[in-house]
Amino acid sequence: MNWDMLEPILIIIGIDIILGGDNAVVIALASRNLPDHQRNKAILLGTGLAIGARVLLTTVALYLLQIPFLQLIGGLFLLHIAMKLLMDQEEEKDIHAGTHLWSAVKTIVFADIVMGFDNVLAIAGASHDNILLVVMGLLISVPIIVWGSKFILKLMDKFPFFIYFGAGLLAYTSSEMIIEDQSIIEWIHPYPLLETWIPVAFVLAVVLSGYVRNKSKTA
Repeated sequence: MNWDMLEPILIIIGIDIILGGDNAVVIALASRNLPDHQRNKAILLGTGLAIGARVLLTTVALYLLQIPFLQLIGGLFLLHIAMKLLMDQEEEKDIHAGTHLWSAVKTIVFADIVMGFDNVLAIAGASHDNILLVVMGLLISVPIIVWGSKFILKLMDKFPFFIYFGAGLLAYTSSEMIIEDQSIIEWIHPYPLLETWIPVAFVLAVVLSGYVRNKSKTA
């Protein structure tokens, strides 16, 4: 496996782990009222169906991003998501805990679809139109999220730089989406230095502005 294939897979895994903490909490909340012998079944079934739904949604997103200017718009929206990630706002989650196996599975799948839009958009941008990379990245990252969710969330609470790393990763992906939009690539292609430095500028702008904003809130 060469670096051109490995790089987007690593980015997809990183995006999923950074953005997937909330989804892991949903899985735990949805299955908390089930008997022990059904809880693992709900997690496995719900997660498996959620992966399938996410692959399908990402495939649709890959198709839609071929429409002129939509990749540019998607990149700008992903940039907004990167900034939002650094705002330290906790959202309250009202997740219904199912008392039956399929009730919990349904809750997990629907909540993942609703909450996973940012993941889908980011993964579509990082995959460079290769659905195989999407599937590989999800198959590796989702089990990590499900079984290691508490550790990941505690790690992010204890070491805030992981959040900044995630925001930088999203900013990098958003810059690549914008650069690869057909309306932009024709204009930027004659200037290879711009292709190199625009992602760097996006990452620095997001990370530094988020850091300054958070510092001003705690001052």
